[in-house]
Amino acid sequence: MGQKIHPLGFRLGTTQNHDSIWFAQPRNYSENLKEDKIIRDCIKNYIQKTPGVEGIGRIKIKKTIDQIQVIIYMVLPTLLTEGKPRRIEELQTNVQKKLNCVTRKINITSTRIPNAYSDPNILAEFIAGQLKNRISFRKAIKKAIELAEQAGTKGVQVQIAGRIDGKEIARVEWIREGRVPLQTIRAKIDYCSYPVRTIYGVLGIKVWIFLNND
Repeated sequence: MGQKIHPLGFRLGTTQNHDSIWFAQPRNYSENLKEDKIIRDCIKNYIQKTPGVEGIGRIKIKKTIDQIQVIIYMVLPTLLTEGKPRRIEELQTNVQKKLNCVTRKINITSTRIPNAYSDPNILAEFIAGQLKNRISFRKAIKKAIELAEQAGTKGVQVQIAGRIDGKEIARVEWIREGRVPLQTIRAKIDYCSYPVRTIYGVLGIKVWIFLNND
């Protein structure tokens, strides 16, 4: 029986760094972890509800005693700042209310992802959009892989699980192009797991992208 390990956790300290950087005593660790989830969920919900703003990648969090710094990696970060400067302020206020945090200041900034389709979150979001529009899953995966190859990746693997195309029995389908060396620690692999709700039920999308060797 094969044993699976998270590709990013497997590479922590070599090619992968933590998305959240903070220190907490053992008794406060779970509270800080819950805070991180609240921050990420609040930002994703706000961006999904805001028209014209999409293409969100990773959200990195850095906490100090008196400040929480959040960096949102996006395809077009100017959509949160240009023309509507209140969006960032509104987002910061929403997060502050959700956390019920008075002692610490929340600072949210957005930065651009250089090659959009080299980010697995953007690629998974693209596939999810295609599946919601009832595009064939094979056509959606092949188009996503084509976009990833154009972005300069060395290999891509995409897996979809669930009631694909509305079939009665759930199954797993996957396609790989190029090299994706999951057992090589020095290989820089980016990964994401993305659920998408369709009329047939929830499908799970997993994307592995091989960027380069360190």
